[in-house]
Amino acid sequence: MPESRRAILQNRLTALRGEMKSLELDALIVPRFDAHQGEYIAPHDERLGFVTGFTGSAGVAIVTRDLVRLFVDGRYTVQARNQCPADLIDRDHIFEHPPEVWLAETAENGWVIGYDAMLLPPNWVRRYADSAAEAGASLQPLTGNPVDRIWTDQPAEPFGEISAFPLQFAGVSATDKRAGLLETMQEEGADLLVDTQPDNIAWLLNVRGGDVAYNPMPQSFFVLEKSGAGHWFVNRQKFEVGLEDTLPDWIEVHPKETFLDVLVEKTGEGAKVLLDPDFSPAAVTLLVKQAKAEPLHKLSPVTLKKAQKNRTELEGLRACHIEDAVAWAEFGAWLETHVPERAAVGNPVSEYEAEEKILSFRRERQGFLSESFRTISCAGGNAAMCHYAADPQVSAPILPAHPYLLDSGGQYETGTTDATRSYSFGTLPDGYARAYTAVFQALHALATLRFPKGTQGHQIDAICRRPLWDLGLDYDHGTGHGIGHRLSVHEQPQRIGKQVNPVDLVPGMVLSIEPGYYQAGSYGIRLENLFEVREAEDGFLEFSNLTWIPIQTAPLLRDRLGTAEIAWLDAYHAEVEKQVGDKCSDKAREWLQDVCRPIGQPSPHWRQAV
Repeated sequence: MPESRRAILQNRLTALRGEMKSLELDALIVPRFDAHQGEYIAPHDERLGFVTGFTGSAGVAIVTRDLVRLFVDGRYTVQARNQCPADLIDRDHIFEHPPEVWLAETAENGWVIGYDAMLLPPNWVRRYADSAAEAGASLQPLTGNPVDRIWTDQPAEPFGEISAFPLQFAGVSATDKRAGLLETMQEEGADLLVDTQPDNIAWLLNVRGGDVAYNPMPQSFFVLEKSGAGHWFVNRQKFEVGLEDTLPDWIEVHPKETFLDVLVEKTGEGAKVLLDPDFSPAAVTLLVKQAKAEPLHKLSPVTLKKAQKNRTELEGLRACHIEDAVAWAEFGAWLETHVPERAAVGNPVSEYEAEEKILSFRRERQGFLSESFRTISCAGGNAAMCHYAADPQVSAPILPAHPYLLDSGGQYETGTTDATRSYSFGTLPDGYARAYTAVFQALHALATLRFPKGTQGHQIDAICRRPLWDLGLDYDHGTGHGIGHRLSVHEQPQRIGKQVNPVDLVPGMVLSIEPGYYQAGSYGIRLENLFEVREAEDGFLEFSNLTWIPIQTAPLLRDRLGTAEIAWLDAYHAEVEKQVGDKCSDKAREWLQDVCRPIGQPSPHWRQAV
């Protein structure tokens, strides 16, 4: 790290410790959260990055009077090492050695550990409080944030326009969605439902926004009374012309900053308040308890209802995935032509150029609005960093001898996409073909799985990993995440991974399946498709594919593939060509025809023809 950057971080930490001293704090918890506990946040809320220099999408730091410990997951271990000076910031694995465990080991008797109660959810606070108590320390909620007090050039809060999401895309009116929530509240005996997740609120009210990059939803809070009255806390100045006239008459709009004050008024003694303990500010739970009311800590019913897509939403997702696949086909033909040609004349394609190219092809597709996340375009050893971002000025070249990985998605009028493909151009690093074959087998194993109702994601994770485990390989990220309907590319609550996630997979849910393997300093491999969960005729559940992008067959070790795997891949490619071919340019169509040939019939002719 340049000395100037290190000096800046050191000065910030010195200033922050000065604030901590004035507040009589021995430690401060700095999560990468905003008041909505989401993965993607506005520049205004990048407090973790401001303090540590780490810019990944997940992590937490604990700052004490003499050290900083940063916790990230396996996706970001390399990035954290590159961005954070080791003499200022210690690094740890958030799952292998959780911050609350470290806190119990490190805190001293009498320590006061501060946290912003609008940034941490109740379950996090409970874990930290229990760990602090083990050491004789205490947790202290703060009014205001010490980081904000030293961040003199902190960006302004976001101000994205809020627009209506038409019923032709949403499929169900806000009033009908409310009816289902009121039934759940009655079953739970709840007087109030509090939801602070922007995607939940956008889905419920059939609106979309633009406060955070890639996430078409406004930042807001919402309270629903058992009477049916709804209270939306949002900046009204963001509304497009006429939006307020389209809202149901049971919704009252309040300034966002009045959220806690109005909630106090609505929370009577003895009231029961339904709220999510993982995705709501701890300040809400503290307020409810202070009002002598009872917090009902449960997964938000909005989260569950949003995850199970209705018929219109599923139709929209299928349609936008076809459009997205056309962009991928145009990109694949361009990439596999230009990488060898331009490398031969000393003008190689760069990672950032490829990132911009897939975006340009998407912009030509019907209904495209924006990327759904920052594209991960990475060659060679950079692909071993799961969430690598290419530098526009100095991004690495994509060379024939170095495999390339692209993880990219789009926001369309009718839905959200996300896919990953790995490409090679001839010479393969040692072990690449073996690992690539196992990653494909892992994708196939889970994509073809049939499973009974009541199955949860963690129960089927090992089925996907087994082809890699058989070789002594693994990947340090989840196998699958939920995806929104023109909402968040990473949607709760459904997911597939090693960690226990007590949420049943049900028809209408949409998830990714994305196994991978990463050889540090050499290459990274990931294959990702999206699937909807469907009920089969016999009542079992199965995955139905949404993603129609060719899977490169050249690196596959065919003698390791079973008959069923080959048949599935051939059938998949036949369907790719059928679904996408007629929408492509002549060049991309010719490329598709060759790369989608049955696996025993490879042909390089498209390279000469394009």
